[in-house]
Amino acid sequence: MLQPNAAFLSRARPRSVARWLFVVAGLIVAMVVIGGITRLTESGLSITTWKPISGIVPPLNEAQWQAEFAGYRRIPEYAAFNQDMTLAGFKRIFFWEYLHRLLGRVIGAAFALPLLWFAMRRQIPGGYGWRLVALLALGGLQGAIGWWMVASGLSVRTDVSHVRLAVHLLTALTILAGIVWTALDLMALHRHPLAHPARLTGVAVLALALLFVQLVYGAFTAGLDAGYAFASWPLMGDALFPAGVPMVDPSWRNAVDNPIVVQFIHRWWAFAAAAGLVWLAIRATRNGSKAGIWVVALVTLQIALGIATLLSGVQIDVAVAHQGNAALLLIAAVCAAHATGRRAM
Repeated sequence: MLQPNAAFLSRARPRSVARWLFVVAGLIVAMVVIGGITRLTESGLSITTWKPISGIVPPLNEAQWQAEFAGYRRIPEYAAFNQDMTLAGFKRIFFWEYLHRLLGRVIGAAFALPLLWFAMRRQIPGGYGWRLVALLALGGLQGAIGWWMVASGLSVRTDVSHVRLAVHLLTALTILAGIVWTALDLMALHRHPLAHPARLTGVAVLALALLFVQLVYGAFTAGLDAGYAFASWPLMGDALFPAGVPMVDPSWRNAVDNPIVVQFIHRWWAFAAAAGLVWLAIRATRNGSKAGIWVVALVTLQIALGIATLLSGVQIDVAVAHQGNAALLLIAAVCAAHATGRRAM
């Protein structure tokens, strides 16, 4: 049997690197929650410029606040909906968007600086450096995607593009999944120095693909305010699908741009995603992982929160819990997928 390299064992710290990654994953979950609040409070267009470095400093005096407010008053959202807004009201929506951007910068620093520290001390196990750099690059791209999303609502539209919103959210969740998977590989390496990285099995690919589609439609639902279309369940009004819904042309665009069709798909695709996740959970449990139990519990809670979000008329605390739980469900699904893909040494 091959013996682990002594120098590798003396310098690499897979458990330390994994613990750091789990902390970053927790920050990303917080970011998803804050992003949900920002969307639901209609705060996302309150900051109309992108200043990656200097933007970390908020307005500090009356003149600076008035300048920020003046920028907001120039965009279509203000003209259409908020002409009676006071400076105090502007400060309230500014807070959530500022907090969202600030947390993004914190996550960037929390990833980049420890990565540099681990790299300089050569504590990153062989073969994992490229993964971490790729995740860092994707995080940098996420910042640019965030501004690309905001920019869509600054000139013609009164809100951001729901497609760009979906790209923004799904990129964040992809980063989250990549970080958790890498951390799990590193923990396995800590326990067994010759452990191989887990592979994606067929059941994992299917379950995660079903979940991915549901997350896309969750983002579309949020971006189109489709959750407000019908506050009833299981029927939409008095029918499974309401009659007389205006359709757009070409017909395929209804699945992307029509709020009623998007809500319909989101509410029923949930059960296809749930079936795939339960199958994944069963396979993970057979492999001795407790992640399957969490998958079943969280997918059940997610469906209940989705129904509650509709019935409450998209009450903010319920809707935010629904979005936050989606991130937790993704983590549990990644853990279960990793368990089904562990390879014998």
